Amino acid sequence: MERVEITVRGRVQGVAFRWYTQKRALACGLTGWVKNHPDGSVRILAEGARDDLEAFCDWTARGPGHARVDRQEVSWSEAGGKFEDFLIVG
Repeated sequence: MERVEITVRGRVQGVAFRWYTQKRALACGLTGWVKNHPDGSVRILAEGARDDLEAFCDWTARGPGHARVDRQEVSWSEAGGKFEDFLIVG
């Protein structure tokens, strides 16, 4: 199990990015959270199998149809294993 922390920048707030992210993460079997950040970005922390996380990262680099992702920052680490679901937290 691994963890990925993602910051997505562009037109990613006000376009249901968090909702679609949650649905995609759950479909991939991931746990963690997604939230809007005051600087206009969306922050994501996800844990799961490496292959599932890589597919998830590929999706977040594009986002849902109404979003425009200009940049994505990704950081990998070992999973903490403290999440049971994937939540929208802010």
